[in-house]
Amino acid sequence: MRALLQRVRSGSVVVEDRAVGSISQGLVILAAIGEQDTTTQVEQMASKIVHLRIFNDAEGRFNRSLLDVNGEALVVSQFTLYADTRRGRRPNFTAAAAPELARGLLEQFASTLCDLGVSSVETGRFGASMVVELQNDGPVTIWLDTDHWGSSR
Repeated sequence: MRALLQRVRSGSVVVEDRAVGSISQGLVILAAIGEQDTTTQVEQMASKIVHLRIFNDAEGRFNRSLLDVNGEALVVSQFTLYADTRRGRRPNFTAAAAPELARGLLEQFASTLCDLGVSSVETGRFGASMVVELQNDGPVTIWLDTDHWGSSR
């Protein structure tokens, strides 16, 4: 599983001129499921994200997690995070999971964020053409990929 986290003051997703999800302070999470991913990777990713200390404390240091700041999450499906651009000029997406698998695991990911205590979890619309708007805070942008995690997370 891959995720691109953007710490935000606000974020929203619009589909066909209609807002389908919005948050205030928290994280916009662009998320993609790989063809080999299972519930294990989804649960590991969710746990990593909610406990990752990327919010400022009183001294301005990254010392607080999404849970510590009572932040919200906006999860946006983004299979293009699996783009392979090593050959040619057109990205290859064969490492991304098939839509049937990806949809279910992304729904589980959003649900797991809730179960772990995130105050509000919103989502985009799977498979739709979406307009994602955000007010990046920092800016702070973090890339996570479960394929590169060893036994220490």
